[in-house]
Amino acid sequence: MVKIAPSILSADFANLGKEIQALDKAGADMIHIDVMDGNFVPNLTFGAGVVKALRSYTKLPFDVHLMVKNPDIMIPWFAEAGADIITVHAEACKHLDKTLSTIREYGKKSGVSLNPSTDEACLKYVLDKLDLVLIMSVNPGFGGQSFIESQLKKISAVKQLCASKDIKIEVDGGINPMTAAECVAAGADILVAGTAVFSGGDYQKNINNLR
Repeated sequence: MVKIAPSILSADFANLGKEIQALDKAGADMIHIDVMDGNFVPNLTFGAGVVKALRSYTKLPFDVHLMVKNPDIMIPWFAEAGADIITVHAEACKHLDKTLSTIREYGKKSGVSLNPSTDEACLKYVLDKLDLVLIMSVNPGFGGQSFIESQLKKISAVKQLCASKDIKIEVDGGINPMTAAECVAAGADILVAGTAVFSGGDYQKNINNLR
C-alpha cells in the first residue's frame, strides 16, 4: 500500500507539536519536513532545533528533505536532531556519492531529490547508496503548486532504473486524490502531501482519500 507523508509545510506553525500528534492519530505513515535555506530555494523554514523539539511528539519516521545549498554541513545537525531519512538534492551536491555515504554513516536512510528539469540519469552511479528517490512534481520552494504532468514519465523511468534495488520512489508536489492515483500507477511508493492533507481540518479523511 502506498505510504502517505504529510508535509508540515502546510501545518499550523504555531502548533506544530499538536499538528504532528494529529497526523499520527489520523494514520500518516511518516512526517515530511521541508528544510529550506532561502538560498537553494526562495523560502526559509525549519532548522535542526525545530526537528529536535518535535521528535518527542511521535514515533513516526521523520522524512527530512534538505532543500539547501550546502547539505553536507547540515547532515550531522539533522541526523542528531532525530531525522530517520535525509534527502538531498542532486543539484546541490558536488560529490553526491560522498554525501550519501555521510548520511548512511550516521545510521540514516539516504535519499536524493530531483527537480522537475533534472534528468534521472544522475542516479545511475549511486544506486548502491540510495534508499529513496524523491521526485519533485513542482518547482520546490512553496506549497500549493500545481502538479507538473511531465514528471509522471520520470517516475516511471526512475522506477525502472531502480527495479533491481530496494529503493522507494517518493513524489512531492501538487498531490491530490487524482494525481495520487496517477503517481502510484507510474510507480510511486510514497506520496508527500501538504494542502491535500491539511485542507478542511479532517486529516484522517484526507489521508484516506489519498490512499
